[in-house]
Amino acid sequence: MMGLQFVQAGKLAGVTAAAVATAPVVMAASQAMPLRGVSPSGAFRSLECRPCRLKGVYTPASTPYESRGRMVVMVDRDRTAENSPLVGSSMDTVDDKQVVDITGRLPERDFAGTPYVPVYVMLPLGVVNMKCELVDPDGLLKQLRLLKSINVDGVMVDCWWGIVEAHAPQEYNWSGYKRLFQIVRELKLKLQVVMSFHECGGNVGDDVCIPLPHWVAEIGRTNPDMFFTDKEGRRNPECLTWGIDKERILRGRTAVEVYFDYMRSFRVEFDEFFEDGVISEIEIGLGPCGELRYPSYPVKHGWRYPGIGEFQCYDQYLMKSLRRAAEARGHSFWARGPDNAGNYNSRPHETGFFCDGGDYDGYYGRFFLGWYSQVLVDHADRVLSLSKLAFEGTRIAAKVSGIHWWYKTASHAAELTAGFYNPCNRDGYSSIAAMLKKHDAALNFTCVELRTLDQHEDFPEALADPEGLVWQVVRYLILVSLFVIWKWNYHIETAA
Repeated sequence: MMGLQFVQAGKLAGVTAAAVATAPVVMAASQAMPLRGVSPSGAFRSLECRPCRLKGVYTPASTPYESRGRMVVMVDRDRTAENSPLVGSSMDTVDDKQVVDITGRLPERDFAGTPYVPVYVMLPLGVVNMKCELVDPDGLLKQLRLLKSINVDGVMVDCWWGIVEAHAPQEYNWSGYKRLFQIVRELKLKLQVVMSFHECGGNVGDDVCIPLPHWVAEIGRTNPDMFFTDKEGRRNPECLTWGIDKERILRGRTAVEVYFDYMRSFRVEFDEFFEDGVISEIEIGLGPCGELRYPSYPVKHGWRYPGIGEFQCYDQYLMKSLRRAAEARGHSFWARGPDNAGNYNSRPHETGFFCDGGDYDGYYGRFFLGWYSQVLVDHADRVLSLSKLAFEGTRIAAKVSGIHWWYKTASHAAELTAGFYNPCNRDGYSSIAAMLKKHDAALNFTCVELRTLDQHEDFPEALADPEGLVWQVVRYLILVSLFVIWKWNYHIETAA
């Protein structure tokens, strides 16, 4: 019988902060939902959850399945509880801090009048096969009944583009997913559904192979520039380059039109599940592994942690965009990628571009990185705009990976190659947060469970700081009042 993976958030209220790191901290609770991060294998390990630099203490319920927890925060005594609309009454003092119980005053979404965060179970990646047939429905039913018996709220499932629209444009086969959704509804569980426009297989945690649709692959054989490309000319068929978002090369359609047609077909096919409230959230795939990032560290091309990765902008469509941007700046000779940025497994100090004082902070470097990161934001903006049309009235979410290695260096090289223009002297996440806020989309962020100390013990050479990255992202999300979806990366296999 197939195993199910728990994405465990523990009925825990989502935590944000109301001030920057150096200021007194008051934590507010917002809606948060679990999501998937990096699988605990290889260089990435699932670690005990820790609330980073936030001064909150989570007090768990007496049993794992109670519907409420209790959140306690410490507030500087000169910032009294009365000043915060979220805080009820002071309970105690610790080290000149007031310990405040905020259980009863948390903002509520639509969770039956309670502030707890639902627990969803991630279904196996291959729960539906390449023929769009439900795999082992009897075994799945038994496990879903078990989950229902312990008060799990729902399940999360990928709807793979490569399965549903596999053989011909706009010929969709939703049959396996329809059977799955019917079972979930009969058990009175909820659904979080991922629109997966990437291939599955070859990445950390992938245990099945689901390629892009066959008809897309056929186009790619004659036009390989539709895929992301590194400086050596190696193509990555994991997802489509953002350079073709507005290019009509997919049998007369642009990439964003293909994504929209797929989402609209899903919305029409499963209308009853939306109307009944069974589908609670749609996560929109925006890149490799469904994440908003460039595929800058592909294992298939030899990358190993903690390599800095490589820029992925050498297909003809993105290079054309770069040329236009360079010409608009009056520097047509800037229409090139960096020639001193190393390779996938370089360290920052080994390169002329990413080393301290390197070209990343020169005139050309700032131009290139600004263009490279803006392409990422523009892609997400276009796709989320259409997803809001397709799924009006349903919460949408986007997943952003936490690139935490080399965070303690000046250039933040691994973030730069992934598309996050976030060196030590610039914020790289405020534009993403503002774009998500524009579409009222929740952010799924993937490294909150990692601890800096453990990363230092295991990979000291990586100069990683996941806690520092999380806290930086939290600050800018607060500025735009964006709801954050933290994922605690606990994986539990249910018994067969």
